[in-house]
Amino acid sequence: MADKFLDKVYGTTDTDATRELYDDWSESYDVEIAENGYQTPARLARAMAQHCRDLNQPLLDYGCGTGLSAGQLHTSGFSTIDGADPSAGMLAQARRTRHFRNLIKLDLSQPLPFDTGDYHAITAIGVISTGAGPASLMDTLIDKLPSGGLFGFSLNDHALEDAEYLAGVARLQDAGHLARAKEYGEHLPKLGLKSMIYVFEKK
Repeated sequence: MADKFLDKVYGTTDTDATRELYDDWSESYDVEIAENGYQTPARLARAMAQHCRDLNQPLLDYGCGTGLSAGQLHTSGFSTIDGADPSAGMLAQARRTRHFRNLIKLDLSQPLPFDTGDYHAITAIGVISTGAGPASLMDTLIDKLPSGGLFGFSLNDHALEDAEYLAGVARLQDAGHLARAKEYGEHLPKLGLKSMIYVFEKK
């Protein structure tokens, strides 16, 4: 029987350990996630499409994993998607989906390898959370958008119980970015987990 990883991921905090976990998980990730009814990518993709002025503008799927979220973005109408992820194993799976124009291997010890304005929309779906991405990613990613660009991300129940992540959302609001969508709903229903999805328009 394949190893199960969902019970491990939320307790992993070290960057290298997290990358290794996702490398090991890459081949069975989609199956395990599907077994638990993963809903957040479809919810956030629909919200992004609803508020995006041009679905043909390049979108960056940060923490793209195996490409599961990009499939939902495509279904919602986005035509030009780049993916970025620190896990070589996840990127190998993503490459097989053919959802992406480009795939970027991230080195989390280095600045992001793209410039402000390269993307009109950025998503971080299931990425900003305990055991994955820090709350500071909200600031880092929205800073890479031009004025009017859309930033969509999700916080699961674990992150919503952590003051650091709630403070990150408050920083976006305090900076004057416009909250276009905020919706609490199903995340991994078979695990009893929900998530809040957010779409912010950069001021």
